[in-house]
Amino acid sequence: MFIKKIEKESLLKPLLTVIGIVERKQTLPILSNVLIEKTGGEIRFTSTDLEIQITTTIICNDEDSKSLSITVGAKKFHEILRILPEQSIISIESNENKIEIKTKNSKFRLQTLPFQDFPKLSNQLQNPIKIKLSQKKLRKLFLSIQFAMAQQDVRYYLNGALLIIEKNRLKVVATDGHRLAYNEIDIDENYERQDIILPRKAIIELCKLLGDNNESIEIEISPQQVKACFSGITLITKVIDGKFPDYKRVIPKYINQLIINRIQIQQALQRVALLSNEKFRGVRFVLTEKKLTVISSNSEQEEAQEEIETSYHAEAIDIGFNIHYLIDVLNNIEGDEITFSFGDPNSSLLITTEKNPEFSYVVMPMRI
Repeated sequence: MFIKKIEKESLLKPLLTVIGIVERKQTLPILSNVLIEKTGGEIRFTSTDLEIQITTTIICNDEDSKSLSITVGAKKFHEILRILPEQSIISIESNENKIEIKTKNSKFRLQTLPFQDFPKLSNQLQNPIKIKLSQKKLRKLFLSIQFAMAQQDVRYYLNGALLIIEKNRLKVVATDGHRLAYNEIDIDENYERQDIILPRKAIIELCKLLGDNNESIEIEISPQQVKACFSGITLITKVIDGKFPDYKRVIPKYINQLIINRIQIQQALQRVALLSNEKFRGVRFVLTEKKLTVISSNSEQEEAQEEIETSYHAEAIDIGFNIHYLIDVLNNIEGDEITFSFGDPNSSLLITTEKNPEFSYVVMPMRI
């Protein structure tokens, strides 16, 4: 017997923790599997894609102290557990290259692969910087920039976020070449400056796994690898080797400013987005004295328009943007009021918020 009489929920929760980085189609079949290791009264779950590794451990009240290890298809195992009735009691037997999952009325037999072939990431943490902060603080920091990361860009260094530790500040930057998000928070100790690029998948997983609470997370950072430990979870990730763009040159300073209610502009953009061009997703901002007009149109000559009364009294501006770049940031920042800062119709837009003065979001204009 591999695992004897354990509740479905006790297995499902750790499996959900590690399954986010597993993909069905892999060049190495074993990367589609989860490694399950039972040692005495503990069961450890591990997944990897060769770049990131996630491990979590649960306690099981099993009198059998024999150590056993298997790897099984992560997605299939998850689907079986998910669809079983609530409070199901499960037993798992391992036999050669198969496991048998049994409940009172159900039985499933799955293929396994040798656990010795599972490619765990080696420890490359050489004299790492160690920082500790609350999960809530780090989660909010990552959520404020993660939407601006590139996806599968040939400029591989954009497929992640720049992390900067400098003195008692932790700074993060993400850009896809069309927009840039920047934020920073204070940390308890002073450190020498270190810059690393965390992969996109690591940022996304941390946003999902971190709790919205004051429990701590400890992060070890080295030039080759980052390790994060929190809530019984250990996430190890390689870093991206490359030179991140100089973000300071991108963040502008403008005189023309529009202070506006975040929910009001967010809802206006969501409405005009319904008739924006499906390919280019353009929206026009026409700023005049005390009025902002938001306009979208599509190839079928349909148009949507919203007018918002404002306190704006600087020069008139007619400028276009990708509407989703604007909605993304409005969905991910806090505060009742935000500030749009403009240059000219060919210049980028800077979005800031009074609630978080460290945050900056830059969007390049587009012709409509």
